[in-house]
Amino acid sequence: MFSTTTNSIEGQPVQQYLGLVTGEVIVGANIFRDIFASITDIVGGRSGKYEKVLARARQEAIQEMEAEAQRLGANAVIGVDLDYETLGQGGSMLMVVATGTAVKL
Repeated sequence: MFSTTTNSIEGQPVQQYLGLVTGEVIVGANIFRDIFASITDIVGGRSGKYEKVLARARQEAIQEMEAEAQRLGANAVIGVDLDYETLGQGGSMLMVVATGTAVKL
């Protein structure tokens, strides 16, 4: 499955548009990760733990979106958009949504 943020793929004309597909992932923040992230915020630097969680959530949302496209018979997803939102009390959860258009090239 090929996914792209562009609305076309050079040299691969769209034969059929199959519809909108999405993948949503919600992950909770771990209390220990929060403590270490706040220490990182105080002393400066990047929060590797949060970056790993964010990367995993993004990858899972894209995989879920591509699986939905495959069920529709698509071989690509174009116009992919990624959205991030915090949810829950005090932003304790992170939601990642991948959206795109399933197509046959």
